Amino acid sequence: MTQVCAIFDLDGTLVDSEVLCNQAFLDLLPELNESSLSLARRYRGKKLAAIIADIELRIRRALPDEFESRYRERVAELFDRGLRPITGVEAMLQATTGPRCVASSAPRAKIEKALQVTGLAGYFGDQIFSSYEVGSWKPEPQLFLYAASSMGFSPQRCVVIEDSDVGVQAALSAGMRVFMYAPDCEERLAPSCTTFSSMDDLPELLESLFNT
Repeated sequence: MTQVCAIFDLDGTLVDSEVLCNQAFLDLLPELNESSLSLARRYRGKKLAAIIADIELRIRRALPDEFESRYRERVAELFDRGLRPITGVEAMLQATTGPRCVASSAPRAKIEKALQVTGLAGYFGDQIFSSYEVGSWKPEPQLFLYAASSMGFSPQRCVVIEDSDVGVQAALSAGMRVFMYAPDCEERLAPSCTTFSSMDDLPELLESLFNT
């Protein structure tokens, strides 16, 4: 039996944060005038700097230098009030064994807060990797390659659990297998990976890798 390292994305994969993160934009920029769900679909998995640049084009004005810090403060407030794990995640983590880590485009402080608020921190310990530490963001593969190396695994012995197209692209570019979480059954990129719609299905998918 060969060990496989499971590399988990954070937002939209472990924690139900996508809508909250985009609600923060609406709270600070009501002129966007659309739903948080719509924004979540538009910006899923993307780097904050790229999102802000797109928003500036859409509202036709530059945002102040302090906008990012205000945005992160608002996200933290919303996390404290209503962040929850993705349905079935805790049971999935309890049912699975083997090495695992989190690799996210978010700053480490945001990753740690999200895991603490949702009660998932104990499942990962210090095995947390942030794009801000690597200096590379999805769809570039460096974050996943760094996580794999730090965990002591080759890319071929890693599987990435993701919910975004850019994350899937990064994992495939890194030479890793991918399980794409798509609960809403959207028509998203998935020709080269396994798509699943419920966290209840993930333990069996991960177990199947131990015999390959």
